[in-house]
Amino acid sequence: MNTAEARESAGPAGDTLKLTPSESVTIMRAEPGALEVEALYGPGGEAPPKHLHPAQDERFEVLAGTLRVRLDGAERGLSPGESIEIPRGAVHQMWNPGTEPARVTWLTMPAGRTEQWFRAVDRLHRSGRVGRNGMPGPLAFAALLTEFDDVFRLVAGPEPLVRGALKALAPLGRARGYLPGTPDR
Repeated sequence: MNTAEARESAGPAGDTLKLTPSESVTIMRAEPGALEVEALYGPGGEAPPKHLHPAQDERFEVLAGTLRVRLDGAERGLSPGESIEIPRGAVHQMWNPGTEPARVTWLTMPAGRTEQWFRAVDRLHRSGRVGRNGMPGPLAFAALLTEFDDVFRLVAGPEPLVRGALKALAPLGRARGYLPGTPDR
């Protein structure tokens, strides 16, 4: 997708997008240099898969509640008023194991196709194309992770093996309509 196509698929500020059964983001500002969202992390969360962003830096500031962050293997908690910078390429995880929801300002620089990634994941939730656990299945993730390889990469096991498995499953996911702009079947 080129820059013009990315702008066309972007939506208005104020849209709330579901990322997981307990996490959502509300678009506050979307421009090429930065995407700013307010994220809501539901309570009782567990660490998501390890991942990185190859071409973007992130900054998170906790507004309410608490978050746990694992950055390059070091784990720490964040309370209201605290922030953390995640440089591009840094392996990280972020979740809310607490008993109260956590609200966080999340800035991604440059924006790249992060908003389109969020909208693609949200589209799966809104269309009911998720498993019993509320998460997209392996075919959906394979299609999305190969399409948005410039935005989000899993860090699990040997990278060539993981990327090979994703590339093998992605055509099946695309055939099932798990890509942005493809019809739901």
